Amino acid sequence: MDTDNWLDSLARDGGYTSDKSDFDTSAYHSILCPDFPDFLFDFVSLPLLQRLQGIGLLCGTDWTPLFRNRFFYSRLDHSVGTALIVWHFTHDRAQTIAALLHDVSSPTFSHVTDFRNGDALTQESTEKLNARMIAENEELAMLLEAHALELSSVDNYHNYPVADTAVPGLCADRLEYMYPSGAALNGVWNMESIAANYAQVMLMKNKAGQFELGFRDEQAALEYTKKFCAISLILQRNEDKLAMQLMAEILSRAVECGFAKEDDFYTVSERLLISRFDDFAEDNADPAFTRLYRTFRSMTAVEHTDEPLADAFCVSLNVKQRYVNPLVRVASGQAKRLSSLNPEAEACIKSFLAYRDSKYGCVRWCQ
Repeated sequence: MDTDNWLDSLARDGGYTSDKSDFDTSAYHSILCPDFPDFLFDFVSLPLLQRLQGIGLLCGTDWTPLFRNRFFYSRLDHSVGTALIVWHFTHDRAQTIAALLHDVSSPTFSHVTDFRNGDALTQESTEKLNARMIAENEELAMLLEAHALELSSVDNYHNYPVADTAVPGLCADRLEYMYPSGAALNGVWNMESIAANYAQVMLMKNKAGQFELGFRDEQAALEYTKKFCAISLILQRNEDKLAMQLMAEILSRAVECGFAKEDDFYTVSERLLISRFDDFAEDNADPAFTRLYRTFRSMTAVEHTDEPLADAFCVSLNVKQRYVNPLVRVASGQAKRLSSLNPEAEACIKSFLAYRDSKYGCVRWCQ
């Protein structure tokens, strides 16, 4: 699928994102790694990865006016960006390909499936499928052989701390997704500020002796941490919880009604599913589906309440907390956590971790 055509069709076919010009993905990827490694093209071209072009990073919020995302950024964009960061700092092919493959099991609307599976708190319910999809893909197996790479060296990016590390450490996956998320959700990042901030990222060792991404400059670390917390706060609010849970119930109801099959969420793009759902809602073949879907496609505000409201869709959920406390290089050449050096960063992180929205978020049903 051609990326330019995809983004144009997204704007035409009912998405709520702005024009592609708001964010130049190629220019952004060039910041992450000025020299795109040739071997990566072969892997990115695999159908296993190409289908991720039709899946948004922001978990279905591109399709509701409750959010006004500034542009569409796909799971493929994120996967390539993560791989480029790993390559930039390691020049290790196995680690780079493992990073590229880390989201191949993402279904349409991304982490909405975790909400369907009752896993809003960790959002890891499809990870086992990731390894299986990698292991069973014959085209990938042939390509790995051609590049003299073992399957076991690329099937689990958790094995590489530069690609993935435990919270609150900084890794390529975490570093990458918050730049475009912040640019799309509330504009806290632009190309110039990303380039300046990323230039201060370096590879260092943490107390456990593992490699980890961190910052050579305290102020750059503070900027990233504050903006990370600001974006993560959006993901903790009832607006995001409600949008994802509502889409989760839309997908489940679509399956129950025969409007969609479970396989569709791994073969059909979000744009095409939305187009189908628009038609099903227009026909009103199932009133329960129509009410769920029309509410999602028309809602513009969420009511924050202590009790669920009548005649409304309401959620009360705890969800995954995403935050960082990155390493910073100090004068001695050692690495220390930012919060131990900077009171503002410590306060920011504590404030984020203590944040709780109202018990319920509710939106009135659209009939």
